[in-house]
Amino acid sequence: MKMMVKKVAFLLADGYEDSEMKNPYEALTQNGTDVVIISLEKGALLNGKKGTISYTSHLAAEEANAGDYQAVVIPGGKSPAKLLENEHILAFVQKADQAGTTIAAICHGPQVLAKAGLLQGRTLTAYPGIADEVKAAGGTFVDQEVVVDGNLITSRTPEDEPAFIQEIINRIGVAAY
Repeated sequence: MKMMVKKVAFLLADGYEDSEMKNPYEALTQNGTDVVIISLEKGALLNGKKGTISYTSHLAAEEANAGDYQAVVIPGGKSPAKLLENEHILAFVQKADQAGTTIAAICHGPQVLAKAGLLQGRTLTAYPGIADEVKAAGGTFVDQEVVVDGNLITSRTPEDEPAFIQEIINRIGVAAY
């Protein structure tokens, strides 16, 4: 019996936190998950803010269908500030949320969720410097390594990546380690 390959979307723009992309990406791909990088344009070379890695986007946001994915991952760094200005990125995460799709955001990633109007009444964590943005968007900020609220998984910083990755794996049902 053939198992269905799980698809996970990474929402990414230039300036992402290198490890917050690399580590979840590698953990998921090493276990047969089909990872698709969605950005502002297809075929864009996207560099991490520390310059240790780069990825090429597979799809532009307007080409992507949220219903095709079992999970969405939003790495932090400077990438979310660029993504949240794009109406197609916002529509993508709104559709994913409406469908109950797992959305995992780390560091500054929750800024995209805030701009998309998805934090009202939700409890989450993020980079502490954006706690006020989370609260202004109707969310409850807590300072913990990982927080799960319904379909949302959030973490604060690169130090929280092991717990963040494990929650994603627990949710989509793959064993990475």
